[in-house]
Amino acid sequence: MEESPFDTYAKIYDDWYEKHKMIYESELEAIRELMPDIIPGKSLEIGVGTGRFASELGIGYGLDPSQKMIGIAGKRGIEQIIGVAEELPLKNSSIKLILMVTSLCFTDKESTFREIHRVLEPGGELIIAFIERNSLLGKEYRKKRSHKDFYRNAGFYSASELIKSLKDNCFQEPVFRQTLFRPPHEIKVPEKPLEGFGEGSFIVIKAINIKDW
Repeated sequence: MEESPFDTYAKIYDDWYEKHKMIYESELEAIRELMPDIIPGKSLEIGVGTGRFASELGIGYGLDPSQKMIGIAGKRGIEQIIGVAEELPLKNSSIKLILMVTSLCFTDKESTFREIHRVLEPGGELIIAFIERNSLLGKEYRKKRSHKDFYRNAGFYSASELIKSLKDNCFQEPVFRQTLFRPPHEIKVPEKPLEGFGEGSFIVIKAINIKDW
């Protein structure tokens, strides 16, 4: 079986954040603005990768199918769960906060949202950060991806598409932040996030899980 690029290039992936610190800091700040003031103990990042975001944001658990990536996350203090978003190995209504950072594009979107709806408690929060398909960076990623690239099988989404899917899966009251307004090579200091979407390449959506069981 061919090794996943996420296993093959785990260290290269992790090192990217050291080489592009201003982009990383910009993304972190946009997510932080939508994080709760107190991070609940039952918090999970789906597609945790090497734990770059979970460790900085105070997320306790990380789920990922890549043994090599999640091993690095473990060294950053993240409790490791091997698995995939479409079949979360978790009990119903067992999680208070779920984060996904640029990982939804590697999953089946509708199956993932159904599973998140199942495992989040009523009133639990879902925060999704993603590269907007129609943005400057989204167009660049789609144009330049290759058979060896992390994004070779990625399905990029627009903010409008995700808003509809969230509503269809019982997530309400969405709020937004956006950042990365310039080409990556021009970002020399962390950018200040703005509300809404439509200008930045990196969009963050927070929505509330609505269910009565």
